[in-house]
Amino acid sequence: MNITREDIDALNAVVKVDIVKEDYNDKVEKILTDYRKSANIPGFRKGHVPMTLVKKQYGKAVLVDEVNKLLQDALNKYMTEEKLDVLGSPLPKSQDNLDWDADSFSFEFELGLAPKFDVDLKGKNAITQYTIVADDKMIDDQVEHIQKQYGKLISEDTVSENSEITGVFVNEEKEINNKATFTLDKIKSKTAVKALVGKKVGDVVTLKTKGLFNDDHDLMSFLKVSHDDAHGLDVEVTLTIDEVNTRELADLDQELFDKLFGKGVVTSVTELKTKIKEDSEKQFAQQGDQKFLNDVTEYLVENTKFDLPATFLQKWIQTAGEEPLDADQAKEEYEKSEKSMRYQLIEGKLIEKFDLQVTFDDLKSFVIEMVKVQMAQFGQMDPQEKELEDIAARILSNRDEVKRLSEQLMSQKLLELYKKEAKFKAKEITYDDFVKEFYN
Repeated sequence: MNITREDIDALNAVVKVDIVKEDYNDKVEKILTDYRKSANIPGFRKGHVPMTLVKKQYGKAVLVDEVNKLLQDALNKYMTEEKLDVLGSPLPKSQDNLDWDADSFSFEFELGLAPKFDVDLKGKNAITQYTIVADDKMIDDQVEHIQKQYGKLISEDTVSENSEITGVFVNEEKEINNKATFTLDKIKSKTAVKALVGKKVGDVVTLKTKGLFNDDHDLMSFLKVSHDDAHGLDVEVTLTIDEVNTRELADLDQELFDKLFGKGVVTSVTELKTKIKEDSEKQFAQQGDQKFLNDVTEYLVENTKFDLPATFLQKWIQTAGEEPLDADQAKEEYEKSEKSMRYQLIEGKLIEKFDLQVTFDDLKSFVIEMVKVQMAQFGQMDPQEKELEDIAARILSNRDEVKRLSEQLMSQKLLELYKKEAKFKAKEITYDDFVKEFYN
């Protein structure tokens, strides 16, 4: 067997594999001999079928199968030994006139080669790293929310601006029929608020869904519509009012503090606000980190310049999926996935350059910390080490979970790398401003 490579350019190559009879003949003969021993052909005793008949019936199929196996093994070995960094998989060049009755064969494969490039994390323009803070208004709102949540419910006959309304939303066309409880501060439409204030239990009010709530996603919980329907839903619904209540705010006393955080953890309103600020900003840190990770990713893709073997990749995409695609479909698919491909190459380069690794011990520690957080949410603040070890072992026995968690941990390592190596500027922003700027 002989393998040669012709580099068409920096991103494309053709590998030629020449196979001669000596490469496959012994294996083919052995398989056919084994077939002869077990072949069940009418007119012949088992094990006494003439070899010429066995070869005539099975020879071509066995030959093709063995040559294909040789090809795959040879290609894989060649790419490993030559340390070829390829994209996609080798594509066999069409050979309509291949003569399987010959003793030797030549096959050609197109290769798409990964580009050579370097990644510079310290660009000209600094990337903003946001620290999301809980401002006084947000903390005060959260304190009031706690007081309402634990306060006393007082029944009323008439809706006021401070009311909590329970009623049934109905729209036959959209098959909406859902009982929900909401407060008027959830309502964005001034027309709707005006229509509701002054109404009594048993009254029916017609409301327009477009712009009804401050957040369109509230339509999902209050009307039980799908996520897609919630965005831009523009129909009329009737609301039959079943209950009207107001909340008498709970006292900010030690009994409430102990109920919220455990005995003696918080002993004053000042400590309560400090605790709310700390807990909120821990959660916000994850959102800030995700934003930073996304922004660095976008920056790297836009500013790390290299070419891809686009023509080869489009040809490869045509046959890579479960269903074959035509040239136009493959081109469209390539254009949709090109940015993702580029980042995968950049990420791989960074992982190699900075020797980022996810070891089993890293993964185990990561899983144990994750389990601790989940258990703490259910009040288990001090789990036993053996219990944590057993849970981690169960999680890590699942291959899909190991893959998912490994990717998650590698993202965390990349984030730490970006914080250390990338050029960025820190900026504090309130949660409300963060949401307005990046999610509205």
